[in-house]
Amino acid sequence: MEGAPLILLIVAGFGFLVLLWVVGTFNGLVRLRNHCRESWSDIDTELKRRHDLIPNLVETVKGYAAHERQTFERVIAARDRAEAPHDRVRDQAGDESVLSREVGHLFALAEGYPELKADRNFLHLQRELVNTEDRIQAARRFYNANVRDLNNRIEMFPSSLIAGSMDLGNWDYFEIADLAVREVPTVDVGTGRG
Repeated sequence: MEGAPLILLIVAGFGFLVLLWVVGTFNGLVRLRNHCRESWSDIDTELKRRHDLIPNLVETVKGYAAHERQTFERVIAARDRAEAPHDRVRDQAGDESVLSREVGHLFALAEGYPELKADRNFLHLQRELVNTEDRIQAARRFYNANVRDLNNRIEMFPSSLIAGSMDLGNWDYFEIADLAVREVPTVDVGTGRG
């Protein structure tokens, strides 16, 4: 009879350890999911800033190259698509890639207008856009690191068991598909001061 309480104690201790592991794993997954949400909101804030800068940039360029209507329309259409709500991060990334490419065309267009390249407002907007692009890239790296950590926990056994019970699936990375778009658009816009 003396062995029965010892076995019950061992089983209870083992059950308690399993419960601690389940709670710890669950809480860890929740913490990682919240880190992903928080880091996505950082990206979203910078994307909003970028989207707000683009119409001002288009208007400034229009003042010098009004006949380039098709380019302006493509930039604004790409901006509108990127600014629209997205259900998936990969869809947002695709639209942001298109927007980056169109903004690059806008900067290339500016190369043909020396007065525009020297315009203070244009230079200011260009600097702001480049700074915003840098902040987007930093936020993107942080977000993707959090997604990597969460996805690793979701996919690895035995934490995958808890993730499955939470109905927690893999998160998408925020990646720019076109390698040429990965570079921040830069244009040599001299100040016009010889």
